[in-house]
Amino acid sequence: MKRGEGKTLIYNGQLVDGAAGPVIETAAVLIEEGKITFAGAAVDCPENDAEKIDAKGGTIMPGLVEAHFHATYFNVAELTDLDIKYPVEYVSLLASVNCQLALQCGYTSARSGGCLFNCDFWLKEAIENDLILGPRLSTSGREICSAGGLMDWNPEFRKIGMEGLVFIINGVEDARKAVRALVKDGVEWVKTYPTGDAAAPDTNDHHTLCMTF
Repeated sequence: MKRGEGKTLIYNGQLVDGAAGPVIETAAVLIEEGKITFAGAAVDCPENDAEKIDAKGGTIMPGLVEAHFHATYFNVAELTDLDIKYPVEYVSLLASVNCQLALQCGYTSARSGGCLFNCDFWLKEAIENDLILGPRLSTSGREICSAGGLMDWNPEFRKIGMEGLVFIINGVEDARKAVRALVKDGVEWVKTYPTGDAAAPDTNDHHTLCMTF
């Protein structure tokens, strides 16, 4: 991800510094060579020849951090919408749109909470090499779920493969194998579903224990 060049001045907005400081009503932020060199009252901003961005009375604030982001999920109204419906090529295109949307909404960093296939790693590569727009991404991969757990909802007669979505595991050795595969693919976080509530459909309310580490 390239660092900004030159000087940019954001002005005509109220500043929220994100550090519990008071809101500054008439504020300015000066960025020089990709670094913020001034943030405060506009009257105190040093003289400069920066390119100017008018905040038009809006709020100037630090970038947001999304701590649970699924770039490869879209149009999800219920859990079964997470089944593999599209090929990885189309999923990748949709994920790049989600990354751009996240950035436009003010999220400059995001931690993945799991993804289809291994898209996250390559999304991060594309963002950092300025091929697509998106937040700084901390990557995850396919999720790990015990047999009968939250993500193991398809009965056998459907014959739907879940290989691109989740590792369904039984026991310690399966878990180790899944983690090793994810690490080899370059993920930074591994997401697991250690409980088995989907195996009891009459009591399942999908509030399973979900752990990311």
